Amino acid sequence: MSPTGASAIYHYFPGLNPRQCEQFEKLGPLYKEWNDKINVISRKDIDNLYINHVLHSLGIAKVISFLPGAEVLDVGTGGGFPGIPLAILFPETHFHLVDSIGKKITVVNEVSKALGLANVTAEQIRAEQLKHKYDFVVSRAVTQMKEFYGWVHNKIKRDSAHALDNGILYLKGGDLDEEMSQLKRPYQLYDLTDYFSEEFFQTKKIVYLPI
Repeated sequence: MSPTGASAIYHYFPGLNPRQCEQFEKLGPLYKEWNDKINVISRKDIDNLYINHVLHSLGIAKVISFLPGAEVLDVGTGGGFPGIPLAILFPETHFHLVDSIGKKITVVNEVSKALGLANVTAEQIRAEQLKHKYDFVVSRAVTQMKEFYGWVHNKIKRDSAHALDNGILYLKGGDLDEEMSQLKRPYQLYDLTDYFSEEFFQTKKIVYLPI
């Protein structure tokens, strides 16, 4: 039987330090508390928080290790996914979490504060309005890739320092061939079933689009 709760995180990421373990343990109660006040995760999904949201977010960490000092933009972060789980995993990488809906950013700020995440900045803003440039842009299926690319491709630094060239890491499900063909750019797909055994990941992928 697959592990559930925070133990699912420890199963797939066994090298966590005590502080990271404590932060992941706190995520469940924090999101339950905040979701009762401001609905950022569907009520039926909150019980599957660790698999469907936290572990899903950490799929990105199976294809890249962000470097200390790197800057990562999370667009359409909602309640903080994938940014907050990644910020716990990479405490020396800076994460800028943006969403156009203010109450979602309220949740992100409160959760970040409760966890003591000094490497997270949250802001109510549209991606198109940002002036800063980042090493990577991450997101969870906020729109079609062609539209998303239009929002963020000019927010990415040209000089790469990671094993992967700077670009977009996009968590998406289903058949992506038609959607990606509209973009007419080279990309790479990573199947999350290569890393996680839970049924939830059967159709889930990471789209990597170098810029």
